[in-house]
Amino acid sequence: MSQPKKSKNNPNTPANEIATAEASKTEQAAAEATTQAADVMSPETIVVDEPPPKPDYPRYRVHPGEQLRLAELDPDACEHYKKKKDIEQELEKQRDRLSKLQERLYAESKRSLLIVLQAMDTGGKDGTIKHVFQGINPQGCRVWSFKKPSNEELSHDFLWRYHQRTPQRGMITIFNRSHYEDVLIVRVQQLVPEDVWRKRYHVINEFEQMLSLNNIAVIKFFLHISKDEQKRRLESRLQNPDKLWKFSSNDVEQRQLWDDYQKAYEDAINNCSTAYAPWYIVPANNKWYRNLVIARAIADTLEAMNPQYPAVEQGLENITIPD
Repeated sequence: MSQPKKSKNNPNTPANEIATAEASKTEQAAAEATTQAADVMSPETIVVDEPPPKPDYPRYRVHPGEQLRLAELDPDACEHYKKKKDIEQELEKQRDRLSKLQERLYAESKRSLLIVLQAMDTGGKDGTIKHVFQGINPQGCRVWSFKKPSNEELSHDFLWRYHQRTPQRGMITIFNRSHYEDVLIVRVQQLVPEDVWRKRYHVINEFEQMLSLNNIAVIKFFLHISKDEQKRRLESRLQNPDKLWKFSSNDVEQRQLWDDYQKAYEDAINNCSTAYAPWYIVPANNKWYRNLVIARAIADTLEAMNPQYPAVEQGLENITIPD
């Protein structure tokens, strides 16, 4: 019978035991880092003195293993708030927090934040960016909108074009549509077979974990509107000359696939809402409430990250500015 090979470093230890111990250390290191990332992505447990926060954004987080159905979630929900005027001061407060925390994140230049926005057509991604990120310094924030992939992008793996746009250290990056399109539109339009798109859930989870382990916090929002609300918004675009440029006949074709898209979103969210990169299903029929929920969730996440200004140069107290 053959004997286990001995390690060169310690001839008394079999090589397979060394390999097992090394694999265990590697797995433990990744698990610890993932847990730390996950703690930040439940920011209300860190920064909220008396939970639940106002608005109660944690109620919209999808927990790992949860099986949501969009039809059971009310897109008109807005807690105790009744109208836009009720949230104006609170929204301004959250935008001010965002501005100050973004400045600290940019100055620290060690970590970054990736925000994913997904929605049905007319769901409000552009409006969210416009109204939530007012006052953010453009130097520290980038928005990327992903359209139909080019031939070059199609010649690479499906994550290639998205990975290039992830935020560098100190930055906030917003994905207006994202890598999730590759388990949404490609599924509904049958652009790739099921055995291709179904494997992508696992790849997406590993991609987002890799980002988290590299100091990129990932937070994802699905802007949940009703089919009736989409109809109203499409009709409004048709009737408003200043909004007509946003309308496409393709919007009508896509609307006929509403149920298919709802199912695709449910599966994507159920498969890919993790502790380190959670999904939030935000009621979005009321745009003002949507903005407040997202602003507070992002501000609390940044506060939980707790970026710090770098240490000041020694001896500045003795500096005199020459005339």
